[in-house]
Amino acid sequence: MDGLSIRNSQKLLDRGQTTSEIRANDFRINQPNIDEKDGSFAETLNNSIMEVNKLQKVADTKMQALATGKTTNIAEVMTATERADIALRLMTKVRNKIIDAYQEVMKMQV
Repeated sequence: MDGLSIRNSQKLLDRGQTTSEIRANDFRINQPNIDEKDGSFAETLNNSIMEVNKLQKVADTKMQALATGKTTNIAEVMTATERADIALRLMTKVRNKIIDAYQEVMKMQV
């Protein structure tokens, strides 16, 4: 709710802010700080690829455990497999976008 309610009235009194200011501050708190230097684009991309690879390995290990009878938790195996699949599809889409952007830059005349 955007209006004044009993639940958010205490926040309004404590902070001295409107509900839209409180929401804007809460949104900023939950967002990562883009200004911080966490590394280069190549390092970020490499870390993402390594994370996808790790998810693929975890899914493979859980599938092998299910196939050999070491585990019977099918839900856990399916969850790991779906995570790995979604991560791989996302990485492929990001790669395609990077390639498209590179091709657009190469088409530019200087």
